[in-house]
Amino acid sequence: MAVGWSRDEAVQEQIDATVDSAVELAKSRLPHGESLTHCEECEAPIPEARRKALPGVRYCVKCQSEHEKRLKAEALYNRRGSKDSQLR
Repeated sequence: MAVGWSRDEAVQEQIDATVDSAVELAKSRLPHGESLTHCEECEAPIPEARRKALPGVRYCVKCQSEHEKRLKAEALYNRRGSKDSQLR
């Protein structure tokens, strides 16, 4: 049941849109293509086991975790805004 000025399906549509957006973002971040033999950032060699396990890998383990930390920090910002923030 929706409240306020929205119709009943609006809440579910917003949930679906949020989930779809998150799935598309996750898919876009998956590595694809041929793996590199050396890290894009620090040029350290990437072990063959890592290249086989993750096709399209671009970073060594250390640089990958730094890269993921930066992405997570950027993702914490709520671009959609909540109803409360729009009312203020």
